[in-house]
Amino acid sequence: MTKFSTKLNQGEFVITTELTPPKGTDLGTLLKTAGDLKNHVDAFNVTDSHNARMSLSPLAAASALVQAGLDPILQMTTRDRNRIALQSDMLGAGYLGVENLVCMGGDPPHLGDHPDAKPVFDFSTLELLDAASKLTTGVDSTGNKLNASPVFNIGAVVNPGADNLDKEIERLKEKIDNGARFFQTQAIFDKHAFEDFCNRVASFNLPMIAGILPVKSAKMAAHMNSNVPGINVPDDIIAKISSSDQVKITSTEISAAIIRDISPYCAGVHLMAIGWEALIPAILEQAGVR
Repeated sequence: MTKFSTKLNQGEFVITTELTPPKGTDLGTLLKTAGDLKNHVDAFNVTDSHNARMSLSPLAAASALVQAGLDPILQMTTRDRNRIALQSDMLGAGYLGVENLVCMGGDPPHLGDHPDAKPVFDFSTLELLDAASKLTTGVDSTGNKLNASPVFNIGAVVNPGADNLDKEIERLKEKIDNGARFFQTQAIFDKHAFEDFCNRVASFNLPMIAGILPVKSAKMAAHMNSNVPGINVPDDIIAKISSSDQVKITSTEISAAIIRDISPYCAGVHLMAIGWEALIPAILEQAGVR
């Protein structure tokens, strides 16, 4: 496989998706899913206790993907670990051959299955990005020298549907200043709003990988509209899903159409299939991007 970072640097249209490590030590299902998608997907985000639900270490899962000849993107969240542990894990990632990082805050613990867990957030996302960048230059966040440096392709997240888009773009600029070299976005449903966003950030000249989230039900869409900042599933999509007697087929068609509409404005797409990973090849084929 051509490395994800190489494809980004060469301007190729990239495909990423997400894998959630299990609550337990059996990685068989995760590795099978990744293997089934290896000819369709360039890199696999490995989530860090997604939705604050405790699961196997994403570093362990990312290492298993490397051993399988696949390209992981390790999610680094500031929620659970202080700056010592975060930098230690990043050095561990470098040693294990994990080169892609995406840095973020993480879902608050009270939303997950250990609601009494104490959040850490010792580093801000910007500080985490800065620390990752410094490690590649041979020093830690306080300037202490390393005996060898990791090689990282450092990414971050952005929300093109944010209520205060000016503030979100300023935040994006700060993430770039602190070391981010690519971005994965919140789920996109409005092609016109996304085009406007891409035009506004075009001068930064960094890859924007657009989030694509197949809608499973009208109930799911309504929940996201009410509870997920920056997501607005349009009424016409909700109506199509509600009236469909083959929801997976309809959702595949909707996701493919969104990709066709936005592909001229982005560097790739990030498919958040959430259990519907088997639909990814059909989505990409119908979209005409693979």
